[in-house]
Amino acid sequence: MNTPASEPTTLHIKNMVCPRCVMVVRQTLEELGFEVLEVELGQAVVQAGEPVPLDRTEEKLREYGFELIRGRNRQLVEQIKTLLIRYVQESEQSEESPKLSEYLAGELHQNYSSLSSAFSESQDTTIEKYLIHLKIERVKELLSYGEMTLSEIAYRLNYSSVAYLSNQFKQVTGMSVTDYKKARDSFRKHLDGIEE
Repeated sequence: MNTPASEPTTLHIKNMVCPRCVMVVRQTLEELGFEVLEVELGQAVVQAGEPVPLDRTEEKLREYGFELIRGRNRQLVEQIKTLLIRYVQESEQSEESPKLSEYLAGELHQNYSSLSSAFSESQDTTIEKYLIHLKIERVKELLSYGEMTLSEIAYRLNYSSVAYLSNQFKQVTGMSVTDYKKARDSFRKHLDGIEE
């Protein structure tokens, strides 16, 4: 007689920032014996014949630099961070990005002011400032490739002007783009390590 399958379990996972992360998380969960139904940035949906052993799962994920997020507020904040990374990526693909507040509210089905409050309380920074830091890290990445001018980077990331990008860059990094280019490699951060 077959035992009924358990309900799918959604695991919220910190530090997933790229397609390679999705692949590593999927492989790790499969090695743990889960039926992996879906994996995307920030979360995975799994099915197991018994309750998901969270401690063992977290231990295995930590080996690859990931972390299970427990607690509703922490999960929400990590979802916001994941969506902000996606927002930066998607804004590069289109000439006109949706308004950030509408994008987050639509994706998370909550009003923006409550999302903003939860994020600020948890992170000691605002969603907007966090997004600026993400965009500046992307600017650094594009600069490091040496394939685009600053004007092309400003256009690609939907900055209204090169001057606006340059000012924001100096505010965040404390140096001009020119000075940064001279010493760039020592200043890069991982996208999952962005703090105010």
